[in-house]
Formats: sequence, C-alpha cells, structure tokens
Amino acid sequence: MARLGLDRRRLRDVQGLRFWRLLGTGAGSDTGPGADLHRTALFAIWDDDEALDAFHEHMAGRWAAADEAWHVRLRGAGGHGAWRGTRVLDELQPATGDGGPVVIVTRADVRARSWRPFRTAGIPVSAELQDADGLLAVVGIGEAPVGRLGTFSVWRDLAAARAYATGAPRHREVVERTRREHWYGEELFARFEPYDSTGSWDGRDPLRAT
Repeated sequence: MARLGLDRRRLRDVQGLRFWRLLGTGAGSDTGPGADLHRTALFAIWDDDEALDAFHEHMAGRWAAADEAWHVRLRGAGGHGAWRGTRVLDELQPATGDGGPVVIVTRADVRARSWRPFRTAGIPVSAELQDADGLLAVVGIGEAPVGRLGTFSVWRDLAAARAYATGAPRHREVVERTRREHWYGEELFARFEPYDSTGSWDGRDPLRAT
C-alpha cells in the first residue's frame, strides 16, 4: 500500500510514459466490496514498446522481489468514455482484429448518493461473473478516494465477453440501473487486444490458457 503513494513521484519522471494510474485491487477474483492490501496494479500508456522495455529493465529488481508479477501489452479494440477526464482510448495503437483473446477494462466514478446501491448490487454480479463461460481471469481495481472503481478481465474471445454482458441477468439488470438512476459521474468501457504477456497471475499466465 505504501508504494501506491511513493511510486507516484517516481512515475512522473519516466520517459515515454504518456498516461498512468496506480491502482489497488480487490480480494482474489472478487469484483465486489473488499481489497487485497498486498497486490497493486499499474495501467499505463507508452510512446512505444522501446519506452516500455526500458521501464521493465529499470523495474526488474523490484518485480523480482515480489511474490508474483504479470505484465500484458495491449492494443485498443474499441470502447467509450474517459478516465479522470482523459480520453485514453484515443492514445492507443489500434488492434489487428485477429479474433483472439480480449481484455476488458471498466471503471467509473460512483456518485456519493449512489454508493450504497452500487455496493449492494456488486456482490451478486461478482458471484455471477465467476462462472462466466470464457472468462480467463478477473480482478477488481480502484483508485483513491473511495468510489473510483472498476474491473480488469481477460476473456477467451470477444464473443464470450459479449455473451456474458448481454446474457447474464444480474449484470444486465445493474447496467440498466446505472443508466436509469445515473450512478456514475464518469465512466469508461474499453476493449483491448493483448499481444504479449509475461509472468504469472495466480500461478499462471491466463493468456497461455487459451
């Protein structure tokens, strides 16, 4: 948890880093209420792969000291919305459209008045997600202060992700409520094409499972 604060200063000076967010994570694969204080995430947009390679080399010692680390490189494959006012999807290299695995990031700034129904609704949706066909891995993500929350999920293919989004009744109901009751002050839904990954997540690389 200390690194969520200390690393902010370090990341401001990294060459080739266009946009970044340090994130806390949920417990295990649960996307409902809860946190894992021993696990963090970094979402970042880079000028090019060379800049990212240099960052990996610089950080190799720290990551080697961790119990586990997983890294995935992504191309933009569509979506909508903004992240703290930045239209991050406009900055991404486009996907090739090869029909392989898909990564999906959702995040939202939940309005204070909507926090209680959002929190309550998240518990059954998380339970429903765990059994989704084609889900390879998922984690809840969040930023300070409370209410800036989202998910990072890896799917076998886009068809599997769409089947869950449109066919899971609890998820569909919550999506309808968020629109009808205006739960979010800002939201982002983004699809990505993963083109390289290293390390492990819960003992495996979810993309190698495909």
